[in-house]
Amino acid sequence: MKIYQIDSSARKEGSISRSLAKKLLNKIKKPDDEVIYRDLDDEMLFVSGLTESGMKIPEDKQTDGHKKMFQLSDKLVEELKDSDVIIISAPIYNFGPPATLKAWSDLAARVNTTFKYTPDGKRIGLLKDKKAYLVITSGGTKIGSEEDFLTPWLKLMLNFFGIMDVKIISADQMAIDYEKSIAKAEKEIEDL
Repeated sequence: MKIYQIDSSARKEGSISRSLAKKLLNKIKKPDDEVIYRDLDDEMLFVSGLTESGMKIPEDKQTDGHKKMFQLSDKLVEELKDSDVIIISAPIYNFGPPATLKAWSDLAARVNTTFKYTPDGKRIGLLKDKKAYLVITSGGTKIGSEEDFLTPWLKLMLNFFGIMDVKIISADQMAIDYEKSIAKAEKEIEDL
């Protein structure tokens, strides 16, 4: 099995989302499993300078910036396609996703590669038979509340890609009761 672990916290040291994702990986990984690791804080580009919609630009019209963006996009799509299980760790920043996670989703959303449209406009995700774990942390935002714009958006993006089996592990409202929040998340991991 190939496990794709994606960390998106801007914090390298002391990140709870990174720490919980590592515990989850250790829980589900079997000795022969392969891990593909992506730290979005290390190398992420933002979609910019497009001349057409849908991440399509003829190769002869691509600038050096476009080429670099497409190379990273191709790599991210390959990592997604090659994986069986995806672990995404993400803190809630100002009620939503880290900018790097949004950038990752923009680069991974490739028409006729990760999704397509039917002639009548229906979206079809092309990445089937994958399981995703979302490790979500927050200071004050309650997961699933009206203020949580990260979790529903991230589930929608994964569903958009065809990944329907999504499990959420959360340490939310850590600023209110840190120990209880961490204990809840660790129990969710242990109970898998």
